[in-house]
Amino acid sequence: MSTETATTTAAAAPPPTDIGKALGTDYLLIRDELSDAEMDYLERTRRFVDREVLPVITGHWERAEMPLDLFRRLGELGLIGDGIEGYGCPPMSPIAAGLIHMELNRGDGSLGTFLGVQAGLAMRSIAMLGSEEQKQRWLPAMARAEKLGAFALTEPNHGSDSVALETRAERRGDEYVLSGAKRWIGNGTVADVAVVWARDTEDGQVKGFLVERGAPGYEATAISGKGSLRAIWQADIELRDVRVPAGALLPRSTGFRSAGRVLATTRAACAWMALGHAVGAYDAALTYTRRREQFGKPLVSFQIVQEKLVRMLAEVTAMQLFCLRLGRLTEEHRLSDTIASLAKLNNTTKAREVIAEARNLLGGNGILLEYHVMRHMADIEAIYTFEGTETIQTLIVGRDITGVSAFV
Repeated sequence: MSTETATTTAAAAPPPTDIGKALGTDYLLIRDELSDAEMDYLERTRRFVDREVLPVITGHWERAEMPLDLFRRLGELGLIGDGIEGYGCPPMSPIAAGLIHMELNRGDGSLGTFLGVQAGLAMRSIAMLGSEEQKQRWLPAMARAEKLGAFALTEPNHGSDSVALETRAERRGDEYVLSGAKRWIGNGTVADVAVVWARDTEDGQVKGFLVERGAPGYEATAISGKGSLRAIWQADIELRDVRVPAGALLPRSTGFRSAGRVLATTRAACAWMALGHAVGAYDAALTYTRRREQFGKPLVSFQIVQEKLVRMLAEVTAMQLFCLRLGRLTEEHRLSDTIASLAKLNNTTKAREVIAEARNLLGGNGILLEYHVMRHMADIEAIYTFEGTETIQTLIVGRDITGVSAFV
């Protein structure tokens, strides 16, 4: 009993262009738990991914080129909102929002990350912390993807230690002057508005400010050389005495806890995103091993291949249950930061394992982009890290269950 190795030179099976059919990944019939509206969002997003994303995304990823037309299509299809109520955002339950994240990442992590930045971070910051005027001005256009947003928190010297951010906001009359630097800012080079987090020099509190495109002193440069999420640009941002009106302050951002409230919602989204990558890789492996013949019969005929597929399915199914429970707890307003951390930790870790096994099952073809798995393998590395690394999530949950903090 043998699986294909990287040195196999026999004719390859055709690329699994129908991986979007999600063969056998709803093993516990979780669809029965979904409402008609949630099923509509799932099927609408799946059709978009299968028909418009998968046929072209490999080229964008390889060229490190942002598919802005696909990003705009999300707005046209009514998929941007992440559960924000009103202001032109499509009505969706927490589970519907999660299903959209799952499906987009099944197609491509860059596309899924765009939604996470646009809706989960930029729009949610405005929705949770902004004034009525700010919400009316920005949210409807952002829900239609007519305006793009960014969320500028992370700094060159402060990744996980974001509380220690150094960017400053100095009040001068009717303006604030922002100075500092940001790094890894998704959409930073293309955003019409960036939510920039800075420390108010008057009271020392971290607050959010809306910085519009073209503001003098705001300079964003795309980070090059990435091996993950290549079809979306993250930016280095320099803020050199950027002047914004006092009305650009998000009035309900009164300290770092305000940023933390926004970030907490994205941990749950990360769990859904990781699930999407795992499903995409599992489907590719199942499709490939059904088609690929070695030693005179399909790879799925071998016991060791079936054993690997079953174990992968078990992990995917467990990840689905994590996500379903996250959605229910969110609906009931009972989702805690620590539960979201545990889900993010579990699903990103397990997705890495599932994707690695899928790459193994595809043998030498597993490293070719046309078979899709290698993109998932590269992109999950970013999700594993952003919105809090695996180590930080572990320590957050560890503190909760022991009552002892192992970090400052």
